[in-house]
Amino acid sequence: MTRLTAFLVFVAALVLPLAVPAAAQGAPDFPATHSDLHYRMVGPARGGRVTTVTGVPSQPRTFYMGVASGGLWKTTDAGSSWVPISDGQIPVGSMGSVDVSLSNPNILYVGTGSDGIRSNVSTGRGVYKSTDAGATWQFVGLRDAGQIGAVRIDPTNPDIVYVAASGNAFTDNAERGVFRTRDGGKTWQKVLFVSNSVGAADLELQPGNPNVIYAGMWHGQRKPWTIISGSKDGGLYKSTDGGDHWSKLGGGLPDGLFGKSNIAVTDANPNRVYALIEAKPGGGLYRSDDAGAHWTLTSSKPDLITRPFYYTTLAADPTNADVVYAGAESFFKSADAGKTFTRMPTPHGDNHDMWINPHDGKVMIQANDGGANVSFDGGHTWSTQYNQPTAEIYGVVTDNQFPYRLYGAQQDSTTLIVPSLPLNTGQVEEWRTGPGCETGPIMPNPKNPDVVYGACKGQWSWMSLRSGQERNYWIGAQSLYGSPPDKLIDRFQRTSPMEVSPFDPEEVYYGSQYVWRTHDRGVTWERISPDLTAHDPRYMKMISGTPITRDMTGEEMYATLYAIRESPLQKGLIWTGANDGPVYVTQDDGKTWTNVTPKGLPPGGRVQYLEPSPHRAGSAYIAVYRYLMGDFAPYIYRTDDYGKSWTRLTDGKNGIPADDPTRVVREDPSREGLLYAGTEFGMYVSFDNGGHWESLQLNLPVTPVTDITVHDKDLVLATQGRAFWILDDLTPLHQWNDAIKSGNAHLFQPRDAYRMYYRAGGGMFGIGPGTAATAQPQYPPPGAMIDYYFAQQPTGKVTLEILDASGKTVRTFAAADEPAKVAAPKPGQAPLWHTATDLPAHQGVNRFIWDLTYPAPQGEKGGGFRPARGPIAVPGAYSVRLTVGASAGAAAWTETQPLVLKADPRSAVNGVTLADMQQQFEHNMRVRDLVSDVNLAVKRLKAAQAKLKDATSAADKAKLRELDAIAAKLETPPVRYSEPQLQGNITYLYGMTDGADQKVGHDAIARYQTLRAALDVQLAALQKVLGAAPAE
Repeated sequence: MTRLTAFLVFVAALVLPLAVPAAAQGAPDFPATHSDLHYRMVGPARGGRVTTVTGVPSQPRTFYMGVASGGLWKTTDAGSSWVPISDGQIPVGSMGSVDVSLSNPNILYVGTGSDGIRSNVSTGRGVYKSTDAGATWQFVGLRDAGQIGAVRIDPTNPDIVYVAASGNAFTDNAERGVFRTRDGGKTWQKVLFVSNSVGAADLELQPGNPNVIYAGMWHGQRKPWTIISGSKDGGLYKSTDGGDHWSKLGGGLPDGLFGKSNIAVTDANPNRVYALIEAKPGGGLYRSDDAGAHWTLTSSKPDLITRPFYYTTLAADPTNADVVYAGAESFFKSADAGKTFTRMPTPHGDNHDMWINPHDGKVMIQANDGGANVSFDGGHTWSTQYNQPTAEIYGVVTDNQFPYRLYGAQQDSTTLIVPSLPLNTGQVEEWRTGPGCETGPIMPNPKNPDVVYGACKGQWSWMSLRSGQERNYWIGAQSLYGSPPDKLIDRFQRTSPMEVSPFDPEEVYYGSQYVWRTHDRGVTWERISPDLTAHDPRYMKMISGTPITRDMTGEEMYATLYAIRESPLQKGLIWTGANDGPVYVTQDDGKTWTNVTPKGLPPGGRVQYLEPSPHRAGSAYIAVYRYLMGDFAPYIYRTDDYGKSWTRLTDGKNGIPADDPTRVVREDPSREGLLYAGTEFGMYVSFDNGGHWESLQLNLPVTPVTDITVHDKDLVLATQGRAFWILDDLTPLHQWNDAIKSGNAHLFQPRDAYRMYYRAGGGMFGIGPGTAATAQPQYPPPGAMIDYYFAQQPTGKVTLEILDASGKTVRTFAAADEPAKVAAPKPGQAPLWHTATDLPAHQGVNRFIWDLTYPAPQGEKGGGFRPARGPIAVPGAYSVRLTVGASAGAAAWTETQPLVLKADPRSAVNGVTLADMQQQFEHNMRVRDLVSDVNLAVKRLKAAQAKLKDATSAADKAKLRELDAIAAKLETPPVRYSEPQLQGNITYLYGMTDGADQKVGHDAIARYQTLRAALDVQLAALQKVLGAAPAE
């Protein structure tokens, strides 16, 4: 049994009273049982790279998009909103190609694994099928097909499907080429195969005759030091019998080096075929008007085939055979059968796919590095990309502001600064950009949030957020673009490592093959190391991009540093890791360096992240991934002796699967030996310093986890395809121990809470629990998070009390006798928050949020205003008491823990003191009681009026007239904009001072006194008519 299983499910034997039953033996593993620990997405909503799109001809507002690493999404409103539909069902985030059956639009097939094989490409794991328009999915095979460039469904029979598999992007393998199923995915045949190094990049079916198939075969492979695209055995192939037999096409096509290609056919002329081809010689757009027998090079425009390994996009208008679209960095349209092209604006560049409705050539969807966008006017206008939280974030760092911000860089966009909680600016999203560019990294000065350090493709800068000015201090001032390693003085990577010293916020480290340090924000740089890479001479003269298209952008800069970290415990203890394998350490501030690379670590892998232990100076962790070399094994190591020896923490059998590459490892700063690991396919946790690992996926969608940090007991994640996520309050993980495990219930000591005011949920208006992670960021309700455990669902009554420092009860919450069964959020869905009316009491982990309020006013709503809550508690010492009442003769159980409530630090900056908040609380309590008094009086008055409404005696009629006169003073007429009377005026006053930390104004105090006196007059009059009010 795993620790996390016990931690969440309580399978330990019962030792406490039977009012809380013992855990049943053989209880299911996490996350099968309920847990109230949920991740939340905090943005941005700005879209990320989309590599495949399609639509439904019979449903012109329905489209699908496959994100490069963020799953499959669907819109039914033409891109106004998108919903993820693969989360929790397809265990991989990278999408290669999606297709919808024309004969039955409920049937979809998606091939995983984007074939845009840039350096951070994520692998695929086969083909999936849906028979209910994406609601559910099943695996149908081809797990080892790697990257999939095309899926095409026979328009007359959805059981016949063809798949173009590029294969393993990093090494040779046999499962590549063109595959066919004739039984809906139950079995597959490899119908076109060239070699273990040549796969299929694309395929198309001839409109009207699906037995005619065109396929583009491609040798494409990604290495850490280069991108290989093209060979002499690539080319275009054709079958006329549904894939049984194939012939290689010539007739004017390139016959030398043949690279990646994309094919387009058109319903308007089924014999016309377009092909965009990377070749040497002869690259460009080709057209055939006789079904592939003969070809003409119609355009050799270079812009059509820039970076073809990454984007080679082509689509033909199904209603006009002369209209063809091509996309690379820019997007183009030809109206003369490919002879000339004009540039078309799209919301973002770097274009990957396009689909055009066969019934209407103006209805289309297009995919690029910024997301997916829909057009209904032929591309003149497009739907927004700011409703797709699919950003690829390279890393995450947090600052010390309140609330804290997340810093990271989004692929092909900008750097980002995203708040962890609302800033109350009135905007739905409150993120902003910072210094640097898409590559990052970006890091704040820990003591001066106005100063943010950034980088862009190896070039360092810093920005003043107040002025917006970015100051560039480029070490060596050489561009990475176009330069082989041996021609560079300093070998910077696109995502060169940066570290801000934990001892001096003005001391910044930056890495090429050397470690550089500045104390004056980059004006001067000091080199403090020799070359700390393997710098194998074989790669020093390497030209990236062979054998056809040169591609030197710095991504393939091998033999450069990828990680730099200074120990938070020992000044001058600095660790480095290189993208070609070596690990070095200095204990004397850079004077001497020692190669401490683990002896068992295979050479050449990327040391993605280092983690100096926050608890032990001699301990550190490294996460290495080698999948760019065809090795998908997880590699996490730990040293406890400054690198002299290392222990591998991932053997493929201790929790992290043997084919799940690891990207990042962190040790929790609050609990020694509590580790978090982010992998290609999710999140893991270890309670024993890496001895065993367990899933911590919870509701996190499957997507590569690129970075992790722990801030104020929050787990903060960057993902490659689903933006930033936060797992709030790790208190249960921090405090779990064997003593708790051996019991049947436990109340954890809550972390300090803060008195804050903001609107919960997502953005301005919130999103409901269990809904998809839509464009709006998700925020927990403000308050104190309180966690507790039950081995089994309690049989006794469960109550939770908040007590003040004197032990007086502030609030009491009770669980329902028969709690509603609410399903935990599924992967990708928003968290489920339990608040005032919903005290959870289920088996496993329970989390309740006290909103920090005292009881609300008594009585009925009135006067057109409704106080939503009681007064907010004053910062100070409180306690929490959890009780399970006796049941069936069993004794009750109770436990109490202290709770500290702190003031929002921003209030002190604004001059609000604790004394001010105490005065505010006392005033609000008085006004709350005034609201209760008037509400109860109105309630009593209405009851008396109801009894006397049919009065016949003179005395009763007189009494009714007196009551009506009092009512006229108390109640506001139900007509809108009527003059408010006492009940309305009092409830209005109550809302004056409960929305912020503030001094109470003299007008509020005076108004209270006036209304108190006026109400007392009416209460006396009511008592005169009805006598003394009975006790409530």
